[in-house]
Amino acid sequence: MVASRPQEILDRVRRSGEVSIESLADTFDVTPQTIRRLVNQLCEDGLLRRVHGGVKALAPTQNLAYESRQVLNLEAKRRIARAVADFIPDGASLFLGLGTTPECVALALSGRGGLRIFTNSLNVASVLAREPDIDITIAGGALRRRDRDIIGAGAVSFFRRYKADFAIFGVGGIDEDGMLLDFHEGEVEARKAMVDCCRTSIVVADVSKFGRNATVRGGRLHDLDHLFVDKPVPAPFGRMVRESRVEVHQAGRQQA
Repeated sequence: MVASRPQEILDRVRRSGEVSIESLADTFDVTPQTIRRLVNQLCEDGLLRRVHGGVKALAPTQNLAYESRQVLNLEAKRRIARAVADFIPDGASLFLGLGTTPECVALALSGRGGLRIFTNSLNVASVLAREPDIDITIAGGALRRRDRDIIGAGAVSFFRRYKADFAIFGVGGIDEDGMLLDFHEGEVEARKAMVDCCRTSIVVADVSKFGRNATVRGGRLHDLDHLFVDKPVPAPFGRMVRESRVEVHQAGRQQA
């Protein structure tokens, strides 16, 4: 229970928008001092923002710093990544998108043979750069230093030059109507090019992405082929996911 408390605080604040320190202390039956220590760490990590007497979720137009996202729900992302890596056959060609979960997928693919990777993420390229049996092609264009990736026209034209067996990408959030959400138009444009130019599309999303707010619309779940998650899809989204007919893979669970 204690080990998961920061994540529970984060989830509660995201749902409510703003929560007082006293309310959190009552919820978890701990002292306000204990909550303040946890909240201060979450704020230092760039996950929440302190306000007078409480804590507030970040604005939906602002994603977390990349370094903060790298450690957020890390074990869930690793489980998803291992499941995706098991799903991909040797010799396949892959579009690998930006974000921390695709970076984990890249790490899980280390040691594989005959893969050809096309990516707009320097983080993905860096993970696989020393793999002798994996060929890497990187998008050109202006570098977005904060996330170490390329988005916009450079990424779109890059992906549209190829036809890959699989496209693997994350999203900023998944809305209750199945809309895929992100924080920047360039991220959405690059993802659309990946989906249009692949044979099989795969979205990777730990369950914290369901209901997470972001402002840029970027396609719908029913347009995709596979969804890899770490846990069962949250109940409010169950019917939407079933009706989308996307094939759901829960990491660590044997598929029927």
